[in-house]
Formats: sequence, C-alpha cells, structure tokens
Amino acid sequence: MEEPATAQAPPGMSRTRVLLFGSTLVAYVAIVVAVLTTSKLVTLDWQVMMWRPYKQWPQIHAFLDYFVVLGQRGPTAVIVASWLGWRAWRQRTLHPLLVLGTSLLLLNVTVGSVKYGLGRLGPHYATSAGSAELFAGGDIFPSGHTANAVVTWGVLAYLATTPWVRRVTSVIAALLALGVGMTTIYLGTHWVSDVLLGWAAGLLILLALPWFEPLMASAEQRITAAWARRRGTGRAPATAPSADTAMASAQLSDNPDGVLEPVVLSGRATTPASGIPHHPARPHTTRHERTPVTPAGSRRPSADRPGRPAVGQAGVTRGRGTPG
Repeated sequence: MEEPATAQAPPGMSRTRVLLFGSTLVAYVAIVVAVLTTSKLVTLDWQVMMWRPYKQWPQIHAFLDYFVVLGQRGPTAVIVASWLGWRAWRQRTLHPLLVLGTSLLLLNVTVGSVKYGLGRLGPHYATSAGSAELFAGGDIFPSGHTANAVVTWGVLAYLATTPWVRRVTSVIAALLALGVGMTTIYLGTHWVSDVLLGWAAGLLILLALPWFEPLMASAEQRITAAWARRRGTGRAPATAPSADTAMASAQLSDNPDGVLEPVVLSGRATTPASGIPHHPARPHTTRHERTPVTPAGSRRPSADRPGRPAVGQAGVTRGRGTPG
C-alpha cells in the first residue's frame, strides 16, 4: 500500500501575515467608506459603466461568458473539493476539506452580510446617475464572483506542500481572481468598487485562515472519533454468557465420558450453538449407577471348575470306552 504523502504545514500567522491582514482590512474599510460617501470612486464606477466595455470589444464576449464561471460558487467548489478530497484520502487527513469548508463558510457569512446589509444595485439596474445605489434591495457589493475566485483558488495555494508549489499556485490564483473580477466589469454586472471590495474580502479570509487552524484540528478529531464509534457499532458486542449456558457448561465438565446430554432448566430444553434444540431427557446419572458395558460375570474360567475338553479329545475318549 502506498504511504500517505507528507504535507507541509500551512503557513502560520506570522508577523508579515498580520501586517498584510491589517493593511487589507484598512483598504476594505476605505472602499466601503468611499462608496457610502459617494466619493470619486463612485464617479469612476459610473464612467466605466457608461463606457460599456462589452461594446468596445465584442469579439471576446462569448469567451468571457464562460471564463467568468471560474468565479461562480457551485462549479469552482465542486472542482476544488474533488481535488482536495483526493488529497485528503491520500494523506489520511480531513484537513484539506476542512480548510475549504471553513473558508467558504467565512465567505458566505462576511460577504453575504455586507451584500444584503448595504443592498446596492448593479449597473444594469441603476436608477439615478452618479448615485451609489445603496440600500435599494440589491446584492452586488462586494462582488461575490471576485471574492469566491480569490478564496477558492487561493485555498490551493494555502494548502500547497512545498514553497515552490505555493508560489506558483499563488500566482495562478491571483491571475484567476484578477481575470474574474475584470470580466464582471466588462460584462457590466458589477461596478469597479464592487470588484475592489471583492478582492479585499477574499484576501482577508485567506489571511485569517491560520487563526482557525486549532478549531479545524479539534473538528477533525471529533469527526474521526465519531466515525470510529460508528464503525464499532456494526460489530456484534461481546456479551456475558447467560445463566443457562453457564449451568450447561458446568454440567458438561462433570461428565467424565465427554458426552453432552440435554440439560433441563426450568422445565424447558436448551438450544445449543447449532440451532437444534435439545428436548428434555432422563436425569443425569453417575457412572457407578449405569449398566456395565461388559457382560455380567468374568471372562476368565474359575479355578475349581473343570475345563471343557477339546472336541477331538472327547471323540477319542468316547470311542475307547464304548464298544463298537
């Protein structure tokens, strides 16, 4: 059997990582404030929307319609979960799947709450030129496609087994996230500020994952223990022998002939392991009360009893003593 692969531990919460998390959080808050105050960032949103990029380069529209799926929650989660599931089986650990599940849960909670809390309308549904379109029942700020692309593909870099693989997968994940965000702007489904906040939201989740490592380790232990208990319940539990079985065994040990006879307990017959019940029989007797297995008397002739003559000798004697 192939030995499980030895995976390198994911990056911890180093000082550099904490600084990156803090700076990204500052950028996140700044983008939200800029949209809330209808700053120049909102003006940029309207300028790009009125320019209509999808009309500037219509020849790439069909390709980008498929490419943007790389940021959609369902397809990307299935692809990445399949790969991480194979890794979890090979390494005999649930850690890769727990990292993916934790990151997607954090993504749904953080991004979803901001989306529905601010309620911003998208470019195709804007009603007032120059407005931030907030608190109007929308759900596009921040961009879910962009944040999902950062998190889903970034998890592969987070779980990379070597520094070289981590660097390569980080570059690939960054390019995919960048491409998905720009594609949503091209298609007119998101404002520029939506995409900027989506990048920041996804990066915050990736940078915060080491803080959740102890929780994921505890969850893995509990799941493993629960699975072991569930597998153990499928086996027949070891039970103590019943009183009837114990009495039958004791009676068998008292039988010097080694013959297992039916045992009558409480007016009923016992059932052996073969499944054929023994019916009540005669009471058990000791050996000296039984009929002897040999014929009565002794096989050896008595000393005072005359021996029987042989057939040939009898005929000779009779012939000599009796005249013809």
